[in-house]
Amino acid sequence: MIFNRKKNSIVAEINITPFTDVVLVLLIIFMITTPMLMQPGINVNLPKTQTSDNEDTSNIEVFISKDEHIFIDGSQIYISNIKDIMRKLISLHKNKVVVIKCDKNVKYDCVIQFMDKAKMAGVKKFALAVDNNNNGL
Repeated sequence: MIFNRKKNSIVAEINITPFTDVVLVLLIIFMITTPMLMQPGINVNLPKTQTSDNEDTSNIEVFISKDEHIFIDGSQIYISNIKDIMRKLISLHKNKVVVIKCDKNVKYDCVIQFMDKAKMAGVKKFALAVDNNNNGL
């Protein structure tokens, strides 16, 4: 409260400066963290191509990193667990395509081993993801 000495009356004002400071700090935090949420947590350098089909986001996505670690839904799985996990996913999502997104430096053998174990689990359809950004091509 502020006392006005000329009139001996009380002037009631709301100080919004602290509120404005808090709002601006929250805005800055959201501006910094939002781009981080939009990127997948697994860094995979896809091979490049000039043409590709549009990707269906309802498919089952499998990431294989350059050090040959396999990830499904952001969780690392081991080669011994592929059959069980793929069997569960296929039972939940019948007729879904398994999209393999592997780093371009991954050995061909690793991809074939994954596909072989997934086929044994009942997967019928596979797709290989590529980066169709043809910069420099």
